[in-house]
Amino acid sequence: MSGPVFVAWTLTAVFALLALPCVLRLVRLDYVRLGAAVRNGDLAELLLVVAMIAMLSPVGGPIPAAGWQAVLLLTAGWFAVSWWKGRRSGHSSCGHHAVSAAAMLFMVTFMPHSAVSHGPWLVMSAPGTASALWLSLAFGVVAAYFAVDAVRAGVSAVRDAGGAGQVSRWACRVVMGLGMGYMLVAAAL
Repeated sequence: MSGPVFVAWTLTAVFALLALPCVLRLVRLDYVRLGAAVRNGDLAELLLVVAMIAMLSPVGGPIPAAGWQAVLLLTAGWFAVSWWKGRRSGHSSCGHHAVSAAAMLFMVTFMPHSAVSHGPWLVMSAPGTASALWLSLAFGVVAAYFAVDAVRAGVSAVRDAGGAGQVSRWACRVVMGLGMGYMLVAAAL
């Protein structure tokens, strides 16, 4: 197994494991207390984890890239509108989920991948051609956002370790941020 394929399989396994806390939070049914925004965030987190698995897996996914583009566009739009409508009441996580879905949409649309070997299927782990300068810069800016967000989420997880039960959400956000940053930096090079 070559280096990039080993890394792709390792990251696929990490994100597959990350799906478990997302599902456990969704079935816990404490959303009466936490609110619909938290439930929607948990649902978005699960969707983004599944999309990361599809992008990282060397095998590819059962949904063509156009299907992911449609789902991610709807997700980004939903959370952008939710953030806009609730921005005065502290719905910053909606903004983050909108940025995450938009970044994944950006990756699915512009990341180099081999269409010859995989047809329309979403496989990003294959080496592609060099990115254009504007694309590399855009990937770099978005990767920096996710790196900063991962650090902030990590600090929040440590601070919240004995408190409100949000550690799982913060830890997932750290792993997602680092994974998205990795993919964006890898695509920019």
